[in-house]
Amino acid sequence: MQIPSSPHSIYLHIPFCSARCSYCAFNTYIDLAHLIPAYVDALCSEISAVAAGAPKRVIHTVYFGGGTPSLLTPAQFERLLECLHAAFDLSSACEISLEANPDDLAVGYLRSLRALGFNRLSVGMQSANPEILRLFDRQHDVSAVATAMDAARKARFDNVNLDVIFGSPGESLSDWAGTVTSALEFAPDHVSMYGLELKGGTELRLRVDAGDLPRPDDDDFADMYEFASETLERAGYEQYEISNWRRPGKECRHNLQYWRNLPYLGLGAGAHGFAGGYRYSTIAAPQRYVETLREPPDVSLVFPLTPAVAKSTLVDRPSDLYDTIMMGLRLTCEGISRARFAQRFGRDFVAMFPGAVDKLTALGLLETLADRVRLSSAGRLLSNSVIREFVTEISL
Repeated sequence: MQIPSSPHSIYLHIPFCSARCSYCAFNTYIDLAHLIPAYVDALCSEISAVAAGAPKRVIHTVYFGGGTPSLLTPAQFERLLECLHAAFDLSSACEISLEANPDDLAVGYLRSLRALGFNRLSVGMQSANPEILRLFDRQHDVSAVATAMDAARKARFDNVNLDVIFGSPGESLSDWAGTVTSALEFAPDHVSMYGLELKGGTELRLRVDAGDLPRPDDDDFADMYEFASETLERAGYEQYEISNWRRPGKECRHNLQYWRNLPYLGLGAGAHGFAGGYRYSTIAAPQRYVETLREPPDVSLVFPLTPAVAKSTLVDRPSDLYDTIMMGLRLTCEGISRARFAQRFGRDFVAMFPGAVDKLTALGLLETLADRVRLSSAGRLLSNSVIREFVTEISL
């Protein structure tokens, strides 16, 4: 196994929210806004710690996710970016992304972020349907999305993504069509479209399990997905990943790092990372994360480990195979590059999995080309089953 050399990416987790969405299972917290200044200090300490003793690594994407990163002030972002520039070599074309709620995005705020170097926004629209937004416990309505998109354009952001969710309890195809139509009216550069996952412990999952809400139907999921795929394609968006569509040149380079199974640093409370041959996660509780990073760093730690890392494991060959296949098959056009796969694992993908490739190709779920292997259009709806065929042949 030879993990390819590559510029790194950085993910910074901002775990604070003003309200918790009913579907959210991420590491997020409400009523902790008072901790934000100390948290920014801690993030700067972690940035310095991860960079200590290592060459000044080239970074080509930075992503602030959450939570609600747009709760931070421009001055706080300026400080974090200064720390990143001091610790790493941010490329001149570095993609710097911000996840944001629509109602946080005033023109003045966005102009300040644009001046700091932010060049990509991901706006959480989620739905255009007022009842679904209430079901999700979202604090905005569709008019806030319109205002946010207008503000983004006035602030000269030319790469804006809209996040939308389909398959919520009781949602009809007509409801979903209304959301897709509204999203396209805002003319985003990129659309991320996710089927609702009822994660354990979320309010929405509890209500569905209790019978208060209907359980989403798999056939409805498929109909909604196919409708959106066809509609977005007609509108000039190219699908490049199972859940993502973009205008030409507007793909999310940060997420491509994940899907290509290339190295990224995860910083902040509850972040995950993959670098230096390790997969790791950091302390989840913001208070404990802050307290830990007030202590002097342990200089004996190897890159990318820091005092904030709670769990880490060296990636073995079977795990790396699994991750490369699972993520690579999500790329609907690119798929798994046979040349890159052979360089990483010493064997051609088709030669390693002849039975699964032949079976899935014959079923019309996989396309086997001279330079790549990728899901067919039909395979995108059954991606988990396709991936499972390969995983059964890997000794994890």
